[in-house]
Amino acid sequence: MKIYTKTGDKGETSLIYGQRVSKSDIRVEAYGTCDEANSQIGLALSYIGAAHFDGKEEWQTIFHKIQTRLFHVGAELATPKGKKVGWTIEEAHINEMEMQIDAWEQQLEPLRNFILPGGYSAGACLHVARTIVRRAERLTTMVEEVNPLVLSFLNRLSDFLFVAARFINYHMGENESVLHEDQK
Repeated sequence: MKIYTKTGDKGETSLIYGQRVSKSDIRVEAYGTCDEANSQIGLALSYIGAAHFDGKEEWQTIFHKIQTRLFHVGAELATPKGKKVGWTIEEAHINEMEMQIDAWEQQLEPLRNFILPGGYSAGACLHVARTIVRRAERLTTMVEEVNPLVLSFLNRLSDFLFVAARFINYHMGENESVLHEDQK
């Protein structure tokens, strides 16, 4: 199977079930932005590969699930109005993220100030992924007939990535850079 088909050479692509749309279609923008976020998460995970901290394997397993589910979000967004896709986001997926956020936050200092994105390379990448997910969420609000749990998932995913960035920065010994009152 060749990677190139040449069918998109004139600015169109296929949704699931073969419907042709412009590459500027809001569905394509939304699922493309999810793909971008997923790639950024993958970059963060590549930095974790050489890191050493307790719970690393669990961390990688958690993120494998997150990346898979974000791929499923993309599939839902790539499915035309009125059609169904085999993979769907469920309330349980959102609940799992919330439980993980709560577990990580128990190990972190409570937030007292805004923090500036950065820190350990993986943490910084997760902050970038968080902002990409927020863009995907904004784009998804414009897509017609989307599983409402997709929006909930994206909203919670950005929170999840924020806490994950804080968590990995903490475990890698990186201090958070806070925005102080006199700097506002």
